[in-house]
Amino acid sequence: MTRNVARLAATTPEPRWLSDEELAAWMSMARVMTLLPPALERQLRGACLSWMDYHVLASLSEQDRHRMRMSTLAESANSSLSRLSHVMRRLEDQGFVRREPDPGDPRYTLAILTPDGHDKLAAAAPAHVEAVRRMVLDPLDPGELESLRSVFDRIYVALGRCR
Repeated sequence: MTRNVARLAATTPEPRWLSDEELAAWMSMARVMTLLPPALERQLRGACLSWMDYHVLASLSEQDRHRMRMSTLAESANSSLSRLSHVMRRLEDQGFVRREPDPGDPRYTLAILTPDGHDKLAAAAPAHVEAVRRMVLDPLDPGELESLRSVFDRIYVALGRCR
């Protein structure tokens, strides 16, 4: 071991190792985080959409007048503007979205859901919702559902503090 590494090891606090119970909980969560996204991707492939495509269309559908600033949409999708622009270009080519300058502030660009995009989302949603039910919600009883929401809300807040 070099002197620098030895010095670092001597000054680094001991990690807060996971207890057996914490490790079991973490491993359960890690399995779900590993398996769920590809399972949802496979399900959406039947609708010729990616998870990101679906997220963009669904996010826009929930907004007043089906529009949102690209920067806000990127943040909502945990995406860079560059990646979102690629997704938007693909969705634009299919006629599902369009982009235009924000009339309130032309420095920003709006992402807008088109009627064809709304129709595409409406066609894909029933099978997607069924997959979400089957994979995530149906195995839980109502009390567990509330606990799951509460747990993930707290993890979401913690992740925001770690950015």
